[in-house]
Amino acid sequence: MLDDITELRTFVRIIATGSLSAAGREMGLALSVVSKRLAALERRTGARLIERSTRRLAPTEEGQDLYERAQRILAEIDAAEASLGHDSDEPRGVLRVSASMGLGKTHVSPVCRELVRLHPRLSIDLVLTDRLVELIEEEIDIAVRIGTPADSGLMMRKLADNFRVIVGAPDYLESHGLPKTPEELEDHECLHYRGVGSRWRLVGPGGKSVDVRGASRLQSDNGEVAHDWALAGCGLILKSWVDVEPDLRAGRLTRVLPEWRSDPAPVCALFPSNRHLPIRARAFLDAMADRLSGFSGGIAGAM
Repeated sequence: MLDDITELRTFVRIIATGSLSAAGREMGLALSVVSKRLAALERRTGARLIERSTRRLAPTEEGQDLYERAQRILAEIDAAEASLGHDSDEPRGVLRVSASMGLGKTHVSPVCRELVRLHPRLSIDLVLTDRLVELIEEEIDIAVRIGTPADSGLMMRKLADNFRVIVGAPDYLESHGLPKTPEELEDHECLHYRGVGSRWRLVGPGGKSVDVRGASRLQSDNGEVAHDWALAGCGLILKSWVDVEPDLRAGRLTRVLPEWRSDPAPVCALFPSNRHLPIRARAFLDAMADRLSGFSGGIAGAM
């Protein structure tokens, strides 16, 4: 019944991207070609696979079942082709990656861009969210996060050493003064965001730790928004070294209380433990580790 694999690939990309036009752009096809392939697939299966409205596209019950089965089928086909081809070490296929907003924009996005440029048969779908995604349920291949996650049954690879530091814009520090002790942070605007919260645990000389609860009139569920607020001089922020190192180097931010920092918060990649890790995933992990090595290499001098 399903004797045209291109129809199946096109259908999977329609569901994954959320529209016929987005699937066409990703695959380099005209919208009319995508539409014809979908119509042919529905004709072959004898079922309506997608419900369309003016605002959204969603698979029918039959379409969702076919989508889940087709992903497994196509993954097996890609693996078989890769094992038989002369270029079996060449990354190919679609890789779905999730990352937090700040880390994603600063580091993950450039890696994705470069990998796609180097490997013409590779596609990457990057999902940026500060929410912790469910890899299996949301069909994410790799999630890049800051901090060691709780045991979740997932495989983990540490990509870089990292910790969080307190930083502020020069304008803010000039008008509000430079705190000399962690306790003085309570007299400052301390910008809060999901993932760090309103209680900052800091580790200082000799391993001494303190908890600081600085007041804030600005807080967000998005770390990138809080980062922008810090750059704009709205207050101090506790942010990962790999996120703020470019701003520190450029003078846009200044480190505050340099002898104090958070507990280690390494950059980690998570991926399902019950999957064979394909070449495209290994290529991404290696490229991320290479990029972050230049930033995490400055940690020793920052301690």
